[in-house]
Amino acid sequence: MTLLSVNLNAVAQLRNRRDLPWPSVTGIARVVLDAGASGITVHPRPDERHIRRMDVLDLADLLRADYPRAEFNIEGYPSEDFLELIDQVNPQQVTLVPDDPAQATSDHGWDFAGKGNFLRSVVQRLKRPDRRISLFCDPDAGEAGIAAAKATGADRVELFTGPYGACFDDAAEAERQLSALAVTCGAALDAGLGVNAGHDLTLVNLPSFQKAVPGVAEVSIGHGITADALLMGFAEATRRYIAVLA
Repeated sequence: MTLLSVNLNAVAQLRNRRDLPWPSVTGIARVVLDAGASGITVHPRPDERHIRRMDVLDLADLLRADYPRAEFNIEGYPSEDFLELIDQVNPQQVTLVPDDPAQATSDHGWDFAGKGNFLRSVVQRLKRPDRRISLFCDPDAGEAGIAAAKATGADRVELFTGPYGACFDDAAEAERQLSALAVTCGAALDAGLGVNAGHDLTLVNLPSFQKAVPGVAEVSIGHGITADALLMGFAEATRRYIAVLA
């Protein structure tokens, strides 16, 4: 079974439209975990436009106290501030992304060959026996990219599924993207890396992804599940995604 980690960035972004404490990030975390989600994902950015530093600390306290088996996955560019936050919170998984602070959202994976030395040093700093390091990976990274990712010492790659998610009205392109994802996933598994995936996965496109790209350990879903939750509530949306992943 592929595990579901619910990304709460969109919840925080909605809250931040007003100077109010709702919707509660920790409150929604409780809802999705009680509904069966395996973990929580957040991507704090320097401008705190959605997840804030205090949210990260509050979620860490919540998971330690009430959901000790749930996984906390923190995504971000490895700036010094980010690395210090990781040291303070000690999440079970850190996903490193090559985001510029001005980006609206993640839109590409790492250049594993060009940034290999940099990533190797960051992975060495972050890696612990109780912590997994994942690297954001382009769907067409292929065997060469995966070999360079493996050389950094990371434990997993996270397949960037945004290009596939953008193909909702182009079946031929969707098949092409799925083929690239399958090749990269297979190369990662053959290399001994675990595989995560995320970006623009929905109840509509997730079944085809699951069928075409076997072996994915975890998906991180935020925007799609939040959109569905507006119609059916977070608990039911979570249960439906879990049913697709089973």
